[in-house]
Amino acid sequence: MNARKLRLVKGWSQEQLAEMAGVSIRTIQRIERGQPPSLETRNALAAVFEVDISEWPLEGIDMNTTSTATNETAINHEDSKAEALKEQKAMEYVRDVKAFYSNLASYLLIIPFLVFVNLTTSPGYIWVFWPAIGWGIGLALHALNVFEVFNFFGSDWERKQVEKRLGRKL
Repeated sequence: MNARKLRLVKGWSQEQLAEMAGVSIRTIQRIERGQPPSLETRNALAAVFEVDISEWPLEGIDMNTTSTATNETAINHEDSKAEALKEQKAMEYVRDVKAFYSNLASYLLIIPFLVFVNLTTSPGYIWVFWPAIGWGIGLALHALNVFEVFNFFGSDWERKQVEKRLGRKL
């Protein structure tokens, strides 16, 4: 069960979900980033989303398979895991794009303000170019990373780094 997916389907903000479940916003953020919820939080979220608590398994416990599961059940479970992974990657991508556009909006609001401040306080020296150029370079690098123009640190790199840390293939 994916809290972020359920929240987005309902059209709720993290703040709204936290208020309805009686937990902190930080707790919701942790759960949406993959940390397992406590039993109390699981119960609260299950009640808010109107789902059975058994549909919200604890991290690491697979409640869909048992030791007597058939191959068909195992295959279906693998398909659902693959689909959940695709959804998670799509949500991460959208979160990254949203962060980029937030950064861009900040740039487009703050730099003109700095131009105004520069021109009203010291029109003889145009210092606003320095923050505009510095932030602009950072913004360009952020765009290249988010939109994977140059995919230096893409999924292949991530997989290799995880395998290196684990000392085995995934």
